[in-house]
Amino acid sequence: MYSPQIILEAALNGLMTGAVYALIALGLTLIYGVLHIINFAHGALLTCAMFAVWVAWAWLGLDPYLVIVPLVPLMFVLGYGLQRFVIGPASHGDDGNILLVTLGLSIVLENVLLALFQSDTRTLDTDYSFQVVALGPLLLSYPRVIGLGVAVVVTGLLWLVLNRTDTGKAIRAVAKEKLGANLVGIDVPHVYAVTFGLGCACLAVAAALLMPTFYVNPRIGSAFVLVAFTVVVLGGMGSLPGALLGGLFIGVVESLCGLLLGDSLGQIGIFLIFIAVLLVRPTGLFGAKA
Repeated sequence: MYSPQIILEAALNGLMTGAVYALIALGLTLIYGVLHIINFAHGALLTCAMFAVWVAWAWLGLDPYLVIVPLVPLMFVLGYGLQRFVIGPASHGDDGNILLVTLGLSIVLENVLLALFQSDTRTLDTDYSFQVVALGPLLLSYPRVIGLGVAVVVTGLLWLVLNRTDTGKAIRAVAKEKLGANLVGIDVPHVYAVTFGLGCACLAVAAALLMPTFYVNPRIGSAFVLVAFTVVVLGGMGSLPGALLGGLFIGVVESLCGLLLGDSLGQIGIFLIFIAVLLVRPTGLFGAKA
């Protein structure tokens, strides 16, 4: 039987891991909310960002957190270009084609990474990777505390962009009524590309927060994107608050299941919740009713 202190530590560490899951899910749900597509390339793009962090650390000696500064605009430009010049033209506006294009893009990216880095698993070692923060009697992982703080800041900035800028208002207008937005002069393909770019920028931050405590190989993105899909379904497709709260909740569930059932079985709780949400409330906690 575990003491209340150990259970509380596990819950808090799970809460902080969930903050990174929420960042990954924010990009996914933002793209779904505006473009109304499920981006199957989301995991592969996260893997690209994680390799970029590793390369910056291994080859240039940059701290993983400092890599956020150049990587966010680079991933935004990558996402903008992919939507504007690859996904949009190749799909011809058909949702079924978009799914196939993003799936194909995922396969291409994974194989490019395999060709460049082989299938080896890579980690990076920093001075703070194993440091802990004492909160009374509780010991919390330092990188995860940083991750929680950054995730909250990024979510707040994204909310400000969507609610206080002309670009954000255009994104919300396109998400609500694409035809009406087009009639009042909003450049819909540009808004689509900006939204995809913002989703990829969120992945850049998540990758930098993950790397001090996690590993990377060319196929690691699929593991995270499964969790992200669960978070998005739990919070409600297209809901930013839902993605944040869903990510935090999933992180706590994974951590407690890992404590009680063992690390290898920690994700069982996530998928049980996924099935339960689909059965009880298919639209998610914050999703709009049909």
